[in-house]
Amino acid sequence: MLTLGLAAPPESGGATATTSAQAAPATPVTIAAAPAAVTYSLRMQAVRIAASKKGDPYRWGAAGPYAFDCSGLVYYIYRTRLHRSMPRGANDQRLASIPISKSQKRPGDLIFFMSGGRAYHVGIYAGYGRIWHAPRPGQVVQLSRIWTSYYVVRRAR
Repeated sequence: MLTLGLAAPPESGGATATTSAQAAPATPVTIAAAPAAVTYSLRMQAVRIAASKKGDPYRWGAAGPYAFDCSGLVYYIYRTRLHRSMPRGANDQRLASIPISKSQKRPGDLIFFMSGGRAYHVGIYAGYGRIWHAPRPGQVVQLSRIWTSYYVVRRAR
């Protein structure tokens, strides 16, 4: 916990931050830490849950339990089943998760496919260059190779 004091210097009329070690009266301020990334165990559970959805149909806007779109699959796994904070849309999921380098990706991490600075598709990394995802209408939840280098890796919180 970091404690800061606020003091107003007479010449400025404004407030500046000072540490509690200075003469100004201290006003405690608690700075909350960002939520931690999901553990290895939770990421492996995410992969197992994704695999259990193999063959379930794609349906735009669906978030399970028997049909999914891409972000709906991620939402269902992390929010509904693993009880982690996870928004609904692919780009919002990207923004809400922790950046990881491609070389550090691990099973259960999120793979976001990018165009114009936005995520247009998301899947759950299964290892060995493959993801579980709900690809598009007429298809089903499946395990696929990562097909492009235009992706970023994130870890759920």
